[in-house]
Amino acid sequence: MTYLVRHLEASDFEAWLPLWKGYQTFYKANIPDEVTTQTWQRFHDADEPMRALGAFDGDTLLGITHYIFHRSCWTIGPNCYLQDLFTVEAARGRGVGRALIEAVYTAAALEGSPKVYWMTHETNAEAMVLYNKVAERSGFLQYRKAI
Repeated sequence: MTYLVRHLEASDFEAWLPLWKGYQTFYKANIPDEVTTQTWQRFHDADEPMRALGAFDGDTLLGITHYIFHRSCWTIGPNCYLQDLFTVEAARGRGVGRALIEAVYTAAALEGSPKVYWMTHETNAEAMVLYNKVAERSGFLQYRKAI
């Protein structure tokens, strides 16, 4: 099945918000409303390196992805970090996630990015079935400390 994948516009906020909240629920996260508001504004600020795409079936938003361009000490062009990817449950396994990832690949190529990378939780086995088809595992582990 084919979906229309496009950059989310300011008028898409009401369609985007339930998916964003669903993503947070999936990862047991509670992002404050002020952060959500600021994030949405950043997606629509040309001076920000953050972008948001949505996959639509007609007027229905089935999935979202957020990605960020950033500099790297290892490359000339910016790397592209695919930070968030979420589809409504009814759309899983129907190619929505793949369409969103492919759209990020296209956007990254247009920006001169040499790679797109992302992380997922080790228990997200359903998503990893797709990820193993569209990318290679780096073997790196993430370490972090909240500041």
